[in-house]
Amino acid sequence: MSTSGPGFVLGDFLAALTPVVRPGGARPLVVHDEDLETIPPGTVPNPTELRVAGRLPTSTFELFRQVIPPNESSDMQRHYHETVHFVIAGEGHSEIERADSSAGSHRDSAHGGTDAEPDSITWRSGSFIYTPPWAWHRHFNDSAEHPVEFLTIENSRLLALFGLARRESAGLVTLAEARAHFE
Repeated sequence: MSTSGPGFVLGDFLAALTPVVRPGGARPLVVHDEDLETIPPGTVPNPTELRVAGRLPTSTFELFRQVIPPNESSDMQRHYHETVHFVIAGEGHSEIERADSSAGSHRDSAHGGTDAEPDSITWRSGSFIYTPPWAWHRHFNDSAEHPVEFLTIENSRLLALFGLARRESAGLVTLAEARAHFE
C-alpha cells in the first residue's frame, strides 16, 4: 500500500488502520505539514480542502488540516463523534444546531429565535470551536480575500473501534433543509 503520492488510495489507507498502533517507520511520532495526505475532492461530501495526519500513531482520534476558501463554507453535516476546530488563520462563523433543539419543535429560546434556527457563533484566529455529537453544523469563511485554516481534532477513531462511527452530510444547505431531508 502506498502511503503517499500517485499510488495513494484513501480507502486502502483507512482500511489498514487497526485499534493497536505502534510508532515505527510507517507510523512515526512526528509528521510535518508537507506529510499530510490530501483527501481527494469528491471522496467526502465536504467541499473544503481536508488533509489528514493519518500516519501519526493515534488510535482514538484523528487530526486534519482543513482550509475553507474565501467566501466558501463546509457542508452541513452531523456525526456521532465530538470535534474541536482550532482556528489557525482567518475569521468566520459557524452555524451549530442547539443542544436542546429537536426537529419539529419551534418554541422561542433564550437565544432570541426559535430552535429551528442554529446558533451562529463567530470566531477568529486562535479560537477553539466545539461541535457536539450529532449536532448539525456548518462553518463559513467570512473573508472575501483570505482562506480560513483549521486544525481539526475528532474522536472518530474511538467511536469506530466500537462500531459507532456515523456521519451524514446534507450538502450546502440550511439547517431546516438538512432536517427536512434526514428526519
